Amino acid sequence: MAGTGVKRFGISLFGFKKGDVNAYLERVIREFDQRLKEKDEENSRLKAELNEIKEKYDRLFQEADSLIRDKEKIAGALIQAHEKAEAIIQEARDKALTEKMKLNQQLESERVKIVDIKEEIRKLRGHIIDILSKYEKQMDEIITDIENREKLYINKEDESETQNPDEFDKSPGYELENSSEQQDLAG
Repeated sequence: MAGTGVKRFGISLFGFKKGDVNAYLERVIREFDQRLKEKDEENSRLKAELNEIKEKYDRLFQEADSLIRDKEKIAGALIQAHEKAEAIIQEARDKALTEKMKLNQQLESERVKIVDIKEEIRKLRGHIIDILSKYEKQMDEIITDIENREKLYINKEDESETQNPDEFDKSPGYELENSSEQQDLAG
């Protein structure tokens, strides 16, 4: 064991020399004890490393298990959040669509009202134009009548200068000839 070759012992009367054999055996035992001690130390070291690795493995396994559970929780929460977000978005779309439909109905209703108002305004405008034309015609008639009465008054005045001034006050020219003209002026 100590050497690479075969050990040779010296020969004595009854076989090998006892001292050589005992020395060899003691050396082999020391070497064996030394190697055994080294192997025990290596074995202890390897056992300690194995225990450390097992502890690390257990700790990492627990951490991995915890991470997997956390991952599943997070994934579940993300799925729930996504589902809630989708539900909120869909609800908002539905509300927006409903609101849009209401607004479109109101818009159409307002358009109809605007068309009706425009038609009413057009009718009122025509009616007002007719009334203004009528009043303009009546005003022209009144102005013509006033001008005619002024002329008549001037003529009568000229005649009354030549005639008696008391007769002028009784002349029929100061009264309105048409009672409908009086109503138009009053109205």
